Amino acid sequence: MVCGMTRHEPTARVLVVDDTEHVRTFVANMLAIDGFDVVGAAADGERAVELAVELDPHVVVMDLRMPGIDGLETTRRIRAARPGQQIVLYTAYLDATIEREAAEAGVALCLGKVEGLPRLERELSRLTLALSRRD
Repeated sequence: MVCGMTRHEPTARVLVVDDTEHVRTFVANMLAIDGFDVVGAAADGERAVELAVELDPHVVVMDLRMPGIDGLETTRRIRAARPGQQIVLYTAYLDATIEREAAEAGVALCLGKVEGLPRLERELSRLTLALSRRD
């Protein structure tokens, strides 16, 4: 068992979006080590929209504050192209207002970066299992 996933459960295909290179690389590498299929990584919202359409991830892990279009607008654009796309907002800036705005944009789950990678991994496993039960 790896972070809640067993061999019988599908491997979550994850797209990581964060403008800070070392954070993006760290999150992608740690998710890959723990058994997630990191299909891509983007440094900005526009590239994230392109990759979400091209790579068909199960879940997008999205930063909030990025240059150009922020994580909420990126979420809106991805969800316009892929209405069922699961998106996790993973940010250092989390409060009730952001959580409300994120829900309105179509974010499935908001996590603070202070909650750490183990919580992110648990939630990705949970979302992937929920997706597999829909099929």
